[in-house]
Amino acid sequence: MDNPPLSIPRFSRLSKIVYLTTFFAVTPITIAIGIFTLSLLSQKPTLDPIAQASTTVNLKTPKFSSQVYAAIPDQVGKVAGAATAGDARVEITRQYLEKYDSPLLPFADQIVARAQENGVDFRLLVAVAQQESNLCKKIPENSFNCWGWGIHSKGTLRFQNYSEAIDTVTKGLKAEYLDKGYTTPEEIMKKYTPASPGTWAAGVTQFLGEME
Repeated sequence: MDNPPLSIPRFSRLSKIVYLTTFFAVTPITIAIGIFTLSLLSQKPTLDPIAQASTTVNLKTPKFSSQVYAAIPDQVGKVAGAATAGDARVEITRQYLEKYDSPLLPFADQIVARAQENGVDFRLLVAVAQQESNLCKKIPENSFNCWGWGIHSKGTLRFQNYSEAIDTVTKGLKAEYLDKGYTTPEEIMKKYTPASPGTWAAGVTQFLGEME
């Protein structure tokens, strides 16, 4: 005797229909989200590995990330006036010299002004003075020479005061170094103090970074 064909329960058929409908509705959305996510990830900028590895400081065209807008009042309690970009550089210099109790502190304005006039990174004057004399605390007596400028076996160059020294050294760095292609601490070191095994450039680079 032949067995009658089995019938698929109505509930089972309904479940399959719901499943298939859900599958075809959700799958395109999932694929679209995945494509969109991959697109965003592919657009994420990456750093140039060469740029990441470079730590050379170029002093020919200085750029400063610090923006310390702090105009100093003439009198205690007086409301400060409008700040300018120049104030930022002077304040960076002043704070750095004050931190190390440097005799150059009263000349912060002059350092920035002379650097600006000669197209020199103002930080370079301070960094070299830090490397050469601990910011003027270790210099030949009555020389006002904080930069080891013109000091060699034949004698020591002396200045009348710090103001004269700042003017002379700034112009000298511009004419004898930057204008002749010595634009990084490593390059300057080759002429400024060729006997250094690299510590001079490392120190200057560190001090430049402290003023960023």
